[in-house]
Amino acid sequence: MPRPTHITINLGALKHNARVARSLSDDKKMMAAVKANAYGHGLSACAHALAPVMDAFAVAVCEEATELREMGIKQPILILEGPFDLDDCHTIIKNKCWTVIHSFEQIELLEGLSASDKLALADSLWLKLDTGMHRLGIAISDITTALSRLRSLGIDTPTLVTHLANAERQDSSLNLEQLKKWREVTQGLSMPTSLLNSAGLIHHLSSECDWHRLGYMLYGGSAAARMDITPLLPVMAMNSEVMALRSIPAGDSVGYGGRWTAERDSMIATIAVGYGDGYPRTARNGTPVYIDGQICPLVGRVSMDMITVDVTDHASVRVGSAAQLWGDKVSVDTVAEHAQTIGYELLTRLPDRIPRQLIDEA
Repeated sequence: MPRPTHITINLGALKHNARVARSLSDDKKMMAAVKANAYGHGLSACAHALAPVMDAFAVAVCEEATELREMGIKQPILILEGPFDLDDCHTIIKNKCWTVIHSFEQIELLEGLSASDKLALADSLWLKLDTGMHRLGIAISDITTALSRLRSLGIDTPTLVTHLANAERQDSSLNLEQLKKWREVTQGLSMPTSLLNSAGLIHHLSSECDWHRLGYMLYGGSAAARMDITPLLPVMAMNSEVMALRSIPAGDSVGYGGRWTAERDSMIATIAVGYGDGYPRTARNGTPVYIDGQICPLVGRVSMDMITVDVTDHASVRVGSAAQLWGDKVSVDTVAEHAQTIGYELLTRLPDRIPRQLIDEA
């Protein structure tokens, strides 16, 4: 009998979330971010499920774009980090991709291309502007120079793009400052634009762009939830089973370092999942685990292959009882909060050792 720990990817939920995004998009074009193995959900399955409803895809690096092309994806693919060297430029051209340019060093790479290669990139450039996140992008004061150098290469109308640093907070003053700079820069320029990510779209922070770049919301992440929209559905569920039960007296501790001590006679369930499977070692006592119809608290330190859960108040638990670590019963964002991280990290760092199964249920 195989170890019961496995991940379920619900492509029906993914398509549902894409439809929700479309309903919020005000007829803007939509780009699906499938970087980092589609946020840990599986690049091939997710890209093919999204292809009928997305206008384009976004990845971080050229290698991911090449994978998509080899999988048969025909839509435009935007490379968010842009080229690192001339070989990347040639890969972008070969795969007929779009690319972000975020620095003068990258503009210099373009200047070193042949005339035919420059022509091939003329309609595929996205120019990233730094409106306040200060991670990547051309400084506001340098935009005129950057546009002039691109025009000298035959690139007259790049798509202008920026990234909001705090879109999860609708009332953030940083958002307001970035939006102000964005308007000042783009006003009067006849160029396509891209501003909003998932949280920005959910909060409807602006309608002043042509493209939405959507990631976390497609996978059911709820970092920026709104009560007045159709609920997003989690695409991934991490599941396992109870592998052992034991009763311990009040005063005994559980797990490495004795982090948790029973205040009463207790029943402890051991579940076959641990940080070796991607469950966060930093999960605190009390992190919710859904076992056989009921939420129960994690107790004790997470081990490489196991966790322990207090099921004293759940009398029906047996060896073999189903357990969900995150999914439709326990949000990955809730688990992440208890582990002092974010759901993005939990989803994208899953190891290969966990079997996966695909379903298509809305």
